[in-house]
Formats: sequence, C-alpha cells, structure tokens
Amino acid sequence: MSEKRSDSVPLKMQPIYNEIVAITDAVCCKHLDEEYAQLAREMTAVLARKRPSPLERGRKDVWAAAIVYSLANVNFLFDKTQEPHMKADELVDLFGVSQKTAANKARQIKDLLEMCQMDPRWWRPSKMESNLLAWMVMINGLAVDARTLPVEIQEELARRKLIPFVPGNAPK
Repeated sequence: MSEKRSDSVPLKMQPIYNEIVAITDAVCCKHLDEEYAQLAREMTAVLARKRPSPLERGRKDVWAAAIVYSLANVNFLFDKTQEPHMKADELVDLFGVSQKTAANKARQIKDLLEMCQMDPRWWRPSKMESNLLAWMVMINGLAVDARTLPVEIQEELARRKLIPFVPGNAPK
C-alpha cells in the first residue's frame, strides 16, 4: 500500500500517521466502509497535531483500534439496528488487540477530543441528516432544531458553519 501524505500532519508525525492510517484503512475499507476510513484518517491527523501528540507513545495497532472504536461509539456501530453493524469484540479482533485495551485507549481519545455520542464532528456524513445534535442551535436562549427554521435562516446558519448544510442540499 502506498503511503499517503497528509498536509495537515506535522512532518515529524507523518511516519506515525502513515502507519496508523494503513491499519485503519485496511480494516475500515474491508469490514466497514469508506466513511469510517475517512473519519479515522481525520481523527488520526487531529491526534497527530496535538502537542505533545499522544500517538508518539504506545503501539500503533492499539491506537488504530482505539480510533476506530471511538468512531464506532459515536456512530453506534455496536447497535444491531445500524448498518454497518459489528460487535465490539469482533471489531477489536480485526486489529489483533484486546477489547479492554482498545476501550481504555478510546476513552483517552474521547476525553482528549471532548467527544460525545452522535458528535457531529465525527458522525458519518451520509447519516448527518438524522443526527439531532448537528441541527440544534440556540435562538434567544432556546434550543431549536434548525431544520424547522425558514430556509433563509438555514442558509445563514450553514454559511456560519453552525449547521452542516441546508437540509435538502446535502453534499454529495
């Protein structure tokens, strides 16, 4: 597999980024989908940019498993009603690490990146319209679903990047 160069990763962290992404790409592309692979690349880049980067210490296969495990938690991969769906132990087996190890490292990632379930920053783009958190905005101190607002207001909210896009005009 050819190494990918990310302009958003410090040069010092590029080899570590490449090693982790090679692992996440292999698992995500074969067993999940391209959206999980892309989100894993983005999360790896964010972690590589941290000062100091937590990726500098520890096994790369554990980091790869924890990154995908974190994304799986956000996107409910472990929920049987979701597609794709996979059990947590099946996911970590693909990386050759224990579930406890991956879950502990995923908790570190969650804390470091201040993540929550359904976090719009780490939600699969194809499912964004169904993510209530992506559409909640505060208007005069009241939480409102932006999808219920007039289109002109939705357009302004999207322009300000307060919502991902104007519903009905989802990016392809």
